[in-house]
Amino acid sequence: MKELFNTVSENCSKLVTKSYSTSFSLAVNMLSPAIRNDIYNIYGFVRFADEIVDTFHEYDKEELMSQFENDYYAAHKAGISLNPILNSFQQTVRKYNIEDHMVQAFLKSMKADLHKTEYQTKAEYEEYIYGSADVVGLMCLKVFVNGDDNKYNELKDAAMRLGSAFQKVNFLRDLKDDFEVLNRSYFPNIDLGQLNAKSKQLIVDEIEADFDYAYKHGILKLPVEAKFGVYMAYRYYRRLLKKLKSVPSEKIMDTRIRISDPMKINLLARSYVKYKLNII
Repeated sequence: MKELFNTVSENCSKLVTKSYSTSFSLAVNMLSPAIRNDIYNIYGFVRFADEIVDTFHEYDKEELMSQFENDYYAAHKAGISLNPILNSFQQTVRKYNIEDHMVQAFLKSMKADLHKTEYQTKAEYEEYIYGSADVVGLMCLKVFVNGDDNKYNELKDAAMRLGSAFQKVNFLRDLKDDFEVLNRSYFPNIDLGQLNAKSKQLIVDEIEADFDYAYKHGILKLPVEAKFGVYMAYRYYRRLLKKLKSVPSEKIMDTRIRISDPMKINLLARSYVKYKLNII
């Protein structure tokens, strides 16, 4: 039965999420059960593409990415793939009418990581973030609003700003690996080899502006099925940013910032209280 295979495929996407990101999987678990699998399906797809460009150094990454893209489009056309991650993702794409330009923008940014090492202009930087993060936020928003185009149009700018904030926090947290291991520099006009306090503060200010906009104009207006899970992810990333702010600019390359499991539980408990009291 195809239904059983689809269930197995979705379970694979869920396993990918839980294996690669305990923090994100915790947030997804706070979503309504009706939409969790579709968010797992989106994460599985974007995680596999990201793994190709960031991890599989001993293989032909361009060939792997080309095959991944071709297999996705074959799956989308046929309505099935024996790759369970692609099978579950194409189901979500079809179910929520996720436009192909979003998938194309995401793949374009992933493929840029195969050869582009430096982003020298704000336009290049913003285009990369749009594809690597903003459209992922838009894909998730498609699931959250479940076909309500008016709600989607109302919240799409905030979804993009939240995706941008998450990505920029990741950039700041992963400076050492991106710069020294992958030879990438995403922030334009900033010498990461000699990051100073002023340059770091400019990055932090940009992220905080994205967070503030996303919270006021997006998270507070999300459907009830999605609000708490997205708020939980927002709180987690804001805590990461707070810890990054406390690290001197000259030390940030040598410091691996993470949120401990007890702190995650603390964030969850405090966020839940606010949610139940209708503070958010």
